[in-house]
Amino acid sequence: SLSSSSTINLPIGKNNVLKQKLLEVVGTDKWRINILHDHERPPRRPSVIVNEALELVGTTRLYHVINYNCEHFATELRYGNPKSQQVVDALDIGVGVTTAVSVSAMAILGAFLWKRSSLN
Repeated sequence: SLSSSSTINLPIGKNNVLKQKLLEVVGTDKWRINILHDHERPPRRPSVIVNEALELVGTTRLYHVINYNCEHFATELRYGNPKSQQVVDALDIGVGVTTAVSVSAMAILGAFLWKRSSLN
């Protein structure tokens, strides 16, 4: 992964972890829950995912579009290990990193948080 000292101008910052219903996040946009890595490793039990997510609500997490974005956060909750396939794919083809990852990852995060909140 790239370091924050890279010459590429990438969004770096902090994000607050929130609990919101999916429809509050996506509005009328289309969405889907990404289970892309379920064939590689089994997801953690829903109760583990939900409990960990709820413990993180109200905290602040570091954000870096390549090293730790919203997709990393969501896959870390689901599988116990952060991974962003969008970053891997974007770096492989070398285009659209900032826009593609940021927009899609926010939708993924919203879907995961909604799934967790609906289990309460």
